[in-house]
Order: sequence, then structure tokens, then C-alpha cells
Amino acid sequence: MAETFGPMRGEGIDDGAAGMGPDAASARQEPIRVLVVDDHALFRRGLEIVLAAEEDIQVVGEAGDGAEAVEKAADLLPDIVLMDVRMPKRGGIEACTSIKEVAPSAKIIMLTISDEEADLYDAIKAGATGYLLKEISTDEVATAIRAVADGQSQISPSMASKLLTEFKSMIQRTDERRLVPAPRLTDREIEVLKLVATGMNNRDIAKELFISENTVKNHVRNILEKLQLHSRMEAVVYAMREKILEIR
Repeated sequence: MAETFGPMRGEGIDDGAAGMGPDAASARQEPIRVLVVDDHALFRRGLEIVLAAEEDIQVVGEAGDGAEAVEKAADLLPDIVLMDVRMPKRGGIEACTSIKEVAPSAKIIMLTISDEEADLYDAIKAGATGYLLKEISTDEVATAIRAVADGQSQISPSMASKLLTEFKSMIQRTDERRLVPAPRLTDREIEVLKLVATGMNNRDIAKELFISENTVKNHVRNILEKLQLHSRMEAVVYAMREKILEIR
């Protein structure tokens, strides 16, 4: 495997936790346990070599297809499953649903060459927390693993753009009647939500609004609690559907 997949520009979408810096990474008492799933043995081996250099990440197993991935996940209970989308026997998206059943605490990152919008949407619906294209650098793979382990959702910028475009199209196609009034967000919470919708992470939102990163985390937590949602991604979809905000 080549040293780099290529550049990845921009930040991932965050689920309420800031990206981990060196201090936070060194503070981990146990390494992040990763299961690598890809039908190309050479690619799996390359990832293992790259991740072996990271003190806070441990590759605990590998699988060559989705069916094997489900078995290994049930046996190993990894923290992170790094998995391809297109594989023989059983694809990554189908396996994603089963892995969430046998290892509910495992977070799944799709690492794939597929930039198909349908694969992205299906992966998210199946429970994936990240969707990265194989054009990213190997360093960014480790960074994404840490971010997802810390509660963030990571999506390659080009795919995030497609996701937001689909959200907007979905709202334009749908004229749903509200059965109950939308929960009221404060002006500051709406400001934070709008910045979340652009793909900003906590650190960048804090700089933009001249508030602390911890304050941003609290705002995000309050937004999710008010909307009774689980992730920032879901909050953006809900807010756009309920006309709380629009992305132009």
C-alpha cells in the first residue's frame, strides 16, 4: 500500500466532542482496538503497518469480507471497525447493521474508493459513524480513528458536501405537516447549529463565536437533548426539515 491515499481537505462532522490533541491521546489508559476489514490482503497489511506505529491504536484483528467481519467483531468486540464498502460474500454496509447488533459499542468507519452517494446514505442509515475515501493520507486514517473513538463523526469533505446537498433536496421535496411544535432553541444554539451544518468542528465554532470550546460542547449537548436526537448530523437534518434553519 502506498504511503498516502492523497490529501483530505477540511474537517469531519463532530458528534459533540472536540478532536483529540496530543495530551488527550496520551491520556488514554487503553489503546483504541481496531478491526481492519478489506478484501485486499495487501491493503489490510499496509493499514496494519501504518497503525502499528501509533502508540494509542492497536489492530486486534482483520477480515477479508463482511461475513467474516461480523464473526470477528462478535469475538473481539473492537472499539473501531475500519471497513470497505464493496466486498465479496457480504458487503460492508450489510455487515455494518449486523456488527451493530453483535458489538453495539463498536463504531464503524467506512474506508472505501466508492464516492457513490447511495453508498454514503446507506452506510449512515446502517449505523456507520464515518465515511472516508481511500484518497486520504495514512496519517489522517489514524486521526479519524481517534476522532471517532472520541465521539465524532468523520466524513470526507467531498462526501459531506453531497450529504448536505441531499438534505436540502429532501426538504425541498417534502412538505411535512408538523404534528407538534418544534422545541425552542436559543439564538446562540441556532448560531451553533448553523455552524455545525457547515461542517465546522467544536474548535472552529468556538473561534468563530469567540466562546470557549467547552461552551460549544455544552450548546451541542443541549441542542441534542432538546431535539431528542443522538448526533449532530441528525440535528442538522431535523433543523432543516422543521425550517429552523436552511443551508443555501
